[in-house]
Amino acid sequence: MSLKYTCPSCGTPLGYEGLCWKCKCEQERQAALAWMPEQIVEKQRNLIQNIQRLADMEDPEFTDFWQLLGYHDAITPEIQRVALAAEVFWPCEIYYHAPADVGEGLIHALLSTEDSSEASNLMCCLAFQGDGRALETLLELENHPRSWRKKLYVDPSIYAQCGGWTFNKKGQRTQLNFDTCFSFVKGAPGEVSPVRIGRAREDTCPHCGGRMADMLVLDGRDERLKFLGLDGILTATCCPNCVGFLKGPAFNRFTLDGGVEVFPSELFDGAGKMDCYVRPEDYRSLTENPFVLGGAPVPLFYGAACDDVNTAGGFANWVQDWEYTACPHCGKPMKYLAQIQWDTLMDGTEGTLYIEFCPDCQIVSMQHQQT
Repeated sequence: MSLKYTCPSCGTPLGYEGLCWKCKCEQERQAALAWMPEQIVEKQRNLIQNIQRLADMEDPEFTDFWQLLGYHDAITPEIQRVALAAEVFWPCEIYYHAPADVGEGLIHALLSTEDSSEASNLMCCLAFQGDGRALETLLELENHPRSWRKKLYVDPSIYAQCGGWTFNKKGQRTQLNFDTCFSFVKGAPGEVSPVRIGRAREDTCPHCGGRMADMLVLDGRDERLKFLGLDGILTATCCPNCVGFLKGPAFNRFTLDGGVEVFPSELFDGAGKMDCYVRPEDYRSLTENPFVLGGAPVPLFYGAACDDVNTAGGFANWVQDWEYTACPHCGKPMKYLAQIQWDTLMDGTEGTLYIEFCPDCQIVSMQHQQT
């Protein structure tokens, strides 16, 4: 059935008149990126005056917060202090690298509460604040749990992961994300890039028979990617059809010369086979996409601020909860590398592919989340 309308920007067939959702998101992002300094100050002032509306997910404050954080890195200590005074503990990202006095306020609130839900939110806030006192407090709560711990599913060291770090029983800290972020943008035809999303492969999936794909090929020798510490090529390979149906993440080992060894996997329901829902035209769309590495870094929460951006480094936009995979070889938590939004590559698809890796063992994990 042919649709009556098309997007005036990209030509996508639509059942309604106006921009498609991707072009609308891009239009809104470009408008926010173009804010003048006085507009940023006005947005900050309004957020301070109406901080409770942020906690209630009311607009414009909720949207303004994510645009200030994700596109301008413009959440100030004043905003953080006002949020603490108003006991606004969500979204927890508001406390990212908050000053020490705010951290002490969060610690006091956490150690004073007897409510498990509030403790959960406060541990996330403290994870994003992330200084030495935050680690010290979460370590103490891990070693000497409060009564509310019985109502939570995971330990404080897992809550720390939402802030991009964790710790062991001795209090040794491990960083799980990178303090640099790049977005993938649409390049010109024939443009050469050190990053490739969705490279075609000839081998097939043992579960569905569909073709495998190199979902991310990344050359760490490019100057922009030096922050990854990779002196060569990382390749993340999986079946685009089955990765969301596996019992756990998909894994592969990579070699810096571009080699790949795909690890065996199991479907979550124990079945050996499943249908392949990725049509040939979908596979072409996936492997012929125009994305290249952006020319300059973006703020760390750039990819966490929206649902239509693919990024490497920084923070992810977790559809569900954050999830740092344990390396199947050494057991250490892997580092977050990249997120790929499926519907930026193939129309009609859902969810996000999160890619992590263990630098020591040169193993990649790929996991899918969707609502």
